[in-house]
Amino acid sequence: MPAGFELKIAVVIPARYDSQRLPGKPLLDLGGRPMIQHVVERCQRARGISRVVVATDDRRIAQAVEGFGAAVEMTSPDCRSGTDRVAEAAQRMEETLFINVQGDEPLIEPGAIEELGQALRNGAPLATLCRPAQEGEDLANPDTAKVVIDERGDALYFSRAPIPHFRDGRPPGALTFVHVGIYGYTRATLFQLADLPQGRLERAEKLEQLRALEHGLKMRVVPTPYVSVGVDTAEDLARVRELLSVDQRVLH
Repeated sequence: MPAGFELKIAVVIPARYDSQRLPGKPLLDLGGRPMIQHVVERCQRARGISRVVVATDDRRIAQAVEGFGAAVEMTSPDCRSGTDRVAEAAQRMEETLFINVQGDEPLIEPGAIEELGQALRNGAPLATLCRPAQEGEDLANPDTAKVVIDERGDALYFSRAPIPHFRDGRPPGALTFVHVGIYGYTRATLFQLADLPQGRLERAEKLEQLRALEHGLKMRVVPTPYVSVGVDTAEDLARVRELLSVDQRVLH
């Protein structure tokens, strides 16, 4: 790498309108602003990011994003996953590194984005985050993805089922990790992933990150203290609205 060469990182936020459980999810109102605006503004607070772009196939989302002054890239309605949508947008961008933040993460911590960016700058071609399972957390909930990690810090498997299974009872200590669903890629790895066919496990679990593992790619998993509150269901939406009303600081 030439001396003085800067690794620029773009955050790309894939956003679809046609959510099965919450149609129009990116535009749902949270504290007087659409959900996607919360996501964008929190990503913009992360240090070391060159720009934040929303990637969507829906003009309603694009108009809303342009309305609050953020950047948007139109993408195909045929994208198979968020990764594919990020890759399509990235074709028209100059950055070297990319971070994929889902459009239903209105409480994403800027620090979590910075942690992922550091992993990319440290040489990981593909990375994501995890956190220790919380006391009393319902690990059987299929909306919560779990991950098991090898001794090098790379992912062995992701599942909606509780993994690992403790035959003799769950031991003390943090051995069960919940996946925090944001991803970082080098430009080459992002395009490689988008060119790969979906695997059987990805289709079975409906987890796009399994595509990389099924095709033999290594994915670094970085532990984080941040707890993500994604919006997948009406219950999630109510919880986020409550958090926003209790702690007005997240609105600024």
